Amino acid sequence: MLENLEAQPADALLALIKLHNADPRADKIDLGVGVYRTGQGETPVFGAIKAAERKLVETQESKAYLGPEGDMEYVKALMPYIFGKDVDLDRVEGMQTPGGTGGVRLAADIAKRAGVKRVWLGTPSWPNHAQIISNVGLELMPFGHVAADGTADLDALKAALDQAEPTDAIMLHGCCHNPTGVDYTHEQWDEVAALLAAKGILPIIDLAYQGLGHGMDEDAYGVRRVLVSVPEALIAYSCDKNFGLYRDRVGAFYVMAKSEEDLAVAMSNGASLARANWSMPPDHGGAAVRMVLEDKALTAEWLDELDTMRERIRQVRQRLAAAGKAGTIDLVPYGHQNGMFAMIPLGKEQILALREKHGIYMAGSGRINVAGLTTGNIDKFIAALADVAG
Repeated sequence: MLENLEAQPADALLALIKLHNADPRADKIDLGVGVYRTGQGETPVFGAIKAAERKLVETQESKAYLGPEGDMEYVKALMPYIFGKDVDLDRVEGMQTPGGTGGVRLAADIAKRAGVKRVWLGTPSWPNHAQIISNVGLELMPFGHVAADGTADLDALKAALDQAEPTDAIMLHGCCHNPTGVDYTHEQWDEVAALLAAKGILPIIDLAYQGLGHGMDEDAYGVRRVLVSVPEALIAYSCDKNFGLYRDRVGAFYVMAKSEEDLAVAMSNGASLARANWSMPPDHGGAAVRMVLEDKALTAEWLDELDTMRERIRQVRQRLAAAGKAGTIDLVPYGHQNGMFAMIPLGKEQILALREKHGIYMAGSGRINVAGLTTGNIDKFIAALADVAG
């Protein structure tokens, strides 16, 4: 039977990592891998997480199964940071997932079971969004996310909603859009929330980078604004980025339903789907997050570390914007965008030239990890851009 399988293309990012590692140049720059890096190019473990892990080792009494819902105290500890004070939490319930990806997968699966046929998605988007939507058997309905001036294209979203049907859903990035860094403003979120309330389709919100844009509350504005405006929604959440727990796969999935009865049914479906897909999520990372959020001193340490990350990313963006132009590329809009990622408008030959001539590695789409730039290499990057896009 296995001879009937068709070979799948290798992951382009993994191939890029291998090319970068094999490059002997000392001044090579890796802008492909999507992890936070310090000014020294490192991806450290948070001090607050290390302290929580030490405490976990000392106090954890069992490795017995927790069940498909995972660590529910972890799930509940996140809720004030995600939902704030205005969302009706009596209509919200959640469960732990293997990373934000697990949350997105549960959202897509439950949306399909609920009768959703199509999912509208602003593009470009994180590649796994389209893949998950397709793999669960939903039809992808793309619309443009970025306007010509480098801001979010609200008109394109309005046009998409005009065509949407009652059995449709729409997937939105909560903040720090991946891969573009282009977010809706608060005023635009107000309008998006009103449009969704009027249209009545199901919002699916992926909040994967809370705290890396403007702050924990500021980055949750869109999620909260939508949830106080609509009767039901699905939310995928990731702690992989804002707690630095990439390899531990720490995520959550939340449902907001019209009633307690609908909520109970939705969560029973979530548990059933989780049981079939991964049985139960990995515990260690989620337990560490819970311990951070249960301890005021560790919470303060974590938020300070997150502030440092966000400020460094903001400084890199400001340095790019201050350069004005690199050849024909206008760098000014990057100063107003958010999070770790940005899209550089380069063709394949230009991206190849950056790699071969300058040792700069970036995705073939033009996406860069802004956190891969430092005070030591950003001038080289700007000059190299000017060289290939002159």
